Amino acid sequence: MKNSISIKNKIEASTLLKVAPFRKEIRKTEPHKHNSYLEIIYLREGSGLHTIDHTSFSIMPPTVFFVRKEQVHHWDMTDTPDGYVLLLKKGFVDHSLDRELKSLLSKLSGLSCIHLKETESIDTLFQMLTIEKDFTVTEGLLKALFAKILIAGKPSIIKSRKSDGAITIFRELLNQTNDLQNNVNYYAEKLHMTPQNLNVICRKALDQSAAEVIAEHIISEAKRQLMYTISSVSEIAFKLNFKDTSHFVKYFKRYTGLTPQTFRNT
Repeated sequence: MKNSISIKNKIEASTLLKVAPFRKEIRKTEPHKHNSYLEIIYLREGSGLHTIDHTSFSIMPPTVFFVRKEQVHHWDMTDTPDGYVLLLKKGFVDHSLDRELKSLLSKLSGLSCIHLKETESIDTLFQMLTIEKDFTVTEGLLKALFAKILIAGKPSIIKSRKSDGAITIFRELLNQTNDLQNNVNYYAEKLHMTPQNLNVICRKALDQSAAEVIAEHIISEAKRQLMYTISSVSEIAFKLNFKDTSHFVKYFKRYTGLTPQTFRNT
């Protein structure tokens, strides 16, 4: 038994997304975690066990496993695996302005295992992702893949931790961008918990404070408004519930390094 959990890194520091075939020589691994990315494993062949945290899943292809960065997992395979591994960093999601992509990912990231009923299009999408380099095209392929997995799959019935459900609901509330509030207390009340508990849950699941999670959503929505609407900076500030335009400008610059108008003009 080691003094600490092994941490494996299979993606370069500057890379936000990596998709590759599952290595066929993988049979057994020691318990380990991946600190910087979500790992999505699609297996169309293979047998044995995959353990995520304290739950062991029988490998019954075709199936998809989701391993979040804070989770510990290991393999004990008894047959040659075949499939794909998708590594997704938070930076890719931050850069995306696609609300639906983020919503689909939020639904999937709360799961551990999905058994698939149909795989032809999923095979194709994974294959395309292994060679695609354009960010916008990759965004579209990911959205199609996540939607297909949800449609074609049946989540394994696993008792979710309360924190997993809370994070999912928190994100769903934030996705309701017509009423974004820069207020941790506001969302804590909606989740029927204290602001302190919401912060603890966010820190544990996302390695961010609740305020930082809210800020990400506000900045993403502000960018969308600046890029895809003709609303003035003052109008956008009002839509995002800022007290005045100057506060919004300072807030936006704090997180992006640019004023809203400079961002719009670039």
